[in-house]
Amino acid sequence: MFSIEFEKPIPILRMFDEAKAREFYLEFLGFDVEFEHRFEPGMPLYLGISRNGLELHLSEHHGDASPGSTLFVPMHNIELFHAELAAKHYGYARPQIVQQDWGQVLEVHDPFGNRIRFCQR
Repeated sequence: MFSIEFEKPIPILRMFDEAKAREFYLEFLGFDVEFEHRFEPGMPLYLGISRNGLELHLSEHHGDASPGSTLFVPMHNIELFHAELAAKHYGYARPQIVQQDWGQVLEVHDPFGNRIRFCQR
């Protein structure tokens, strides 16, 4: 008997500037590049990134995603992550941990209006 199985989703976030995306996601948040794709030189970039089990796709393609999305990312060791981000002295963000009813939340805003809410329950 066959059953339907789903794998974990990979969110696609819209980006508008490759240099700003790399600065935020790679340098500040510590993601690594998994792949880069352009249909040809000068075309929009589609970038796969990952960090410790979290995979994201960033796209310059107009139809792939709407700016202003929010991701909710359950995680462990949020205090350690917060300390890592604070130590980088990133000029555009100083995220703090906020205690909510459902857990601790560390929200970051990317340069394109997207939000990532890292949460430790």
